[in-house]
Amino acid sequence: MKSSSLAKPRTKADLDLIDRKILSILRNEGRLTVNELANRVGLSSSPCWSRVRHLEEIGVIKHYSAVIDHVAIGLKDIVFIEVTLDKHDDKVLSRFGDALARIPEVIEANLVTGEYDYLVKVAVADTTHYERFLREKLYRIQGIRHTRSTFSLRTLKLVTSADPLLVNASV
Repeated sequence: MKSSSLAKPRTKADLDLIDRKILSILRNEGRLTVNELANRVGLSSSPCWSRVRHLEEIGVIKHYSAVIDHVAIGLKDIVFIEVTLDKHDDKVLSRFGDALARIPEVIEANLVTGEYDYLVKVAVADTTHYERFLREKLYRIQGIRHTRSTFSLRTLKLVTSADPLLVNASV
């Protein structure tokens, strides 16, 4: 592939097969060296590194992180909480989202459609910790009308992103 100053930079939408292979490998093995990654995708190190940097620059690779085993750090229960708010204006939604972001037990929160407004995923040590979380943190956020909790019995699948080689690229 020739480099040209007139070449149009790739965007999130035009990822080629090599980009998708890089992403697929990194989503499971984010600590690979550039040399190891390059060998796996069939490139030399320099073009592979350039592709990874570009994927970071355009925001396809958002960040790198360690996936922590919650049980190993004493948080053996995962709870999904459906939250309904009193109001739905921008100020209320923003305030609620900001408050959730400050609570360490909250590991994921989504504004959703349907019968409730938010689906919140929390990690807690046990039911005593969960009760304390509700009383001392969640229920102190203004604007909550109703919540409903569901404890996870077992995680069947846990990934942080979809595999770009397996999902329909045209979606």
